[in-house]
Amino acid sequence: MSATRLACCGILLAPVAALCMASTESAWETQLPRLQKLERSDPWEAARAYCEAARHGIVEAQYRLGMQYAFGMGVPENRAQAASLFSLASEQGHAEAHSMLETIRLSSTELPPCMLAEVAPERIPPGPGLRTDRLSPSQRQIVQIITQLAIWHDVDPQLAVSIAMIESGLNPRAVSPKSAAGIMQLMPATAERFNVKDSFNVSQNVRGGVRYLRWLIDRFDGNIELVAAGYNAGEKAVERYKGVPPYAETRNYVAKLRKLYPSTVHMPDRARWQARQQAQEQRKTARK
Repeated sequence: MSATRLACCGILLAPVAALCMASTESAWETQLPRLQKLERSDPWEAARAYCEAARHGIVEAQYRLGMQYAFGMGVPENRAQAASLFSLASEQGHAEAHSMLETIRLSSTELPPCMLAEVAPERIPPGPGLRTDRLSPSQRQIVQIITQLAIWHDVDPQLAVSIAMIESGLNPRAVSPKSAAGIMQLMPATAERFNVKDSFNVSQNVRGGVRYLRWLIDRFDGNIELVAAGYNAGEKAVERYKGVPPYAETRNYVAKLRKLYPSTVHMPDRARWQARQQAQEQRKTARK
């Protein structure tokens, strides 16, 4: 943004400032398609552009910068700063920002330094994680979103990504013959159950999917085969058959998941479930 444009938006007279902001928003709209592509090829450069636009009141830039801080795309993951940006955009009527406030489950007033001064955002180097070398840039971005939402909901990211790979191949527009939709292939009833308004919205869909996974993990004491079977056939089928239902589709589904997630127990809760199993065994022994 030029020095003239900055001076104009510095607010001397309200009408002049309003005209300046309209001009800024018009210029921003022409740049948005390019910046959306940049999010995948060079997310830090996109964040730098969003910072500048967000600092000057562009609501869509505030939302998009929030998404980058929420999921650590190009900039360090910072949930508090993301929540603050979503709040800022939501207060100005941005519906997706309002939805992200429900997803991020945090209230904050901490803004990134680049929103407070003309400084570049901190750059984050690519780090180790799940193998994504064979994925497209858009799929890698989806994996980042799944990973962060899984962490927020106490689900092993590797489990959540594995489920998404089997369900949709990370295709946000996927629809099954039974009307399951989106990345996590949510059935309409499941989407409603976990407050997903738009199953084709990536963050909403993944939030619903990981919340359902967390529920199944708790329901079946972290038993991965039962969690997978429940996700595929429904928890009532697992309870009715007292194990993996005898459906060919479900048994194949469980086998696929075991190849991607070999652990028999949900790893983050392993100690918890093992302690519970030991206690059960001790009670059985005491009764004999």
